[in-house]
Amino acid sequence: MKKIALFSFAVVALSLASCKKDRTCECTSTTVNSSGSGSASSSEVTIKKIKKSEAKTLCQKIVTVNTGSTGNTSTTTDDCKIK
Repeated sequence: MKKIALFSFAVVALSLASCKKDRTCECTSTTVNSSGSGSASSSEVTIKKIKKSEAKTLCQKIVTVNTGSTGNTSTTTDDCKIK
């Protein structure tokens, strides 16, 4: 009887762990230009019907460096987390 209960518990735990749900990716974007001034903003994106592990891969930290035609640079950091 204990084996059946343990097996049932394991099946339920595995089915819940891999379930696909709507996940919210919350991001904070910070932009700093070469003169040291900058700005910050936040946003949320809903990813529909996805596993948590897949959502973590899509929702991650991204750093982008842009160089303008005059040589000025700006760095944008998007720090994102699953909510």
